[in-house]
Amino acid sequence: MASDAGAFATALDLILGLDPDLLGIVALSLRVSLTAVAIATLVGLPLGAALALWRFPGHGAVVVALNALMGLPPVVAGLCVYLLLSRAGPLGELGLLFTPTAMVVAQVVLVLPIIAALARQQVEELHHEYREQLTSLGLSRLRMIPTLLWDARLGLVTVVLAGFGRASAEVGAVMIVGGNIDGVTRVMTTAIVLETSKGDLPLALGLGIVLLGLVALVNAGAYLVGETSRRRLG
Repeated sequence: MASDAGAFATALDLILGLDPDLLGIVALSLRVSLTAVAIATLVGLPLGAALALWRFPGHGAVVVALNALMGLPPVVAGLCVYLLLSRAGPLGELGLLFTPTAMVVAQVVLVLPIIAALARQQVEELHHEYREQLTSLGLSRLRMIPTLLWDARLGLVTVVLAGFGRASAEVGAVMIVGGNIDGVTRVMTTAIVLETSKGDLPLALGLGIVLLGLVALVNAGAYLVGETSRRRLG
């Protein structure tokens, strides 16, 4: 117990003392996850809205597949990206494997289905509610997309926050495609795994505390957005 208490105290000292190693890992984690979520948001929101507004042969199968991909195992996503970026893969000549870019790609693969599927649900509900009004204004389906996305913006913020929570807590995919290289591709989750296996509990605990803090902030943001939305509807 004493050693655990000492490790926890040392972890707090690392955080409060702004330890360079800890800060470097946290900064890389945020850069990778925020970049991945931004890309997934830019692609996923209009994709989800388009699936909500257009019907075509196989539409149901696409929606089912998109919903299924929300639960895509991270190690499977990492393996697919690894095969894509490895030297024998179609994009191997780019030399992206074991770089932060590869980690961004892996996280986009994981986050994009979540954002697109949840956005589709919200836009579809709004479209059913305002369909007659939008049609009377002479708006085409393409022009409805930005209107409906804007009207659903508060709910979509929660969707994006959910995507960030998935990205920031991911370990399997980024470990496979990033390699957990010190100072290059070592992020919070992979560093926690490594440092725990090495017995360096203070750094692992320090990173764990920071990660928990980020998760708490994301959940608090989602709660505040939800409360704001309910007050508006009320």
